[in-house]
Amino acid sequence: MTTYVALLRGINVSGKNPIKMEALRSLFTTLGYEGVATYVQSGNIVFTGAARSAPKIAETIKRAIVDEFGFEVGVLVRTTDELSALAGDNPLRHRNADPSKLHVTFLERVPRAAKVKALDPSFAAPDEFAVVGQEVFVHCPNGYGRTKINNTFFEKKLGVAATTRNLRTVQALVDLADKTKADKRQASSAQKR
Repeated sequence: MTTYVALLRGINVSGKNPIKMEALRSLFTTLGYEGVATYVQSGNIVFTGAARSAPKIAETIKRAIVDEFGFEVGVLVRTTDELSALAGDNPLRHRNADPSKLHVTFLERVPRAAKVKALDPSFAAPDEFAVVGQEVFVHCPNGYGRTKINNTFFEKKLGVAATTRNLRTVQALVDLADKTKADKRQASSAQKR
């Protein structure tokens, strides 16, 4: 079994595309996933399931959301091991910035090299970014709400779906996954007694 995190883009608890986290957890359980837990109200779901490719899992979740709620949202999936590695992979970590100013934009797939090369890194100064594989590391000293290098920018320039989380949220998801794994081990141990 592998522990994953699904990052949904474009859902809300009210207004356009509303999904309550309780309903989302129920949907994931119906899909056969275990240890389903959500973090904050913006579509961050930790779950455990059989090892499969992230794109296949994302497509299954997308279809289930359309079937259950009647609208489509972006779904990106990473393993918790991939999320854990992000801190070390972040080329902007040396900024010693407030963690709320550091973000990761998760991409649906690795963008074409020519599209990455065409990006102008000075475009949104003092905001800065670095594309590493399927992630874009973003530093916004004046806050993410004011930056030009947001999801829409990267989706347009790189031609792939994207969703962004700040580093505190990424760490909270890793911590939630660790807790879920520990709870599962404890429950399994108790059953063996």
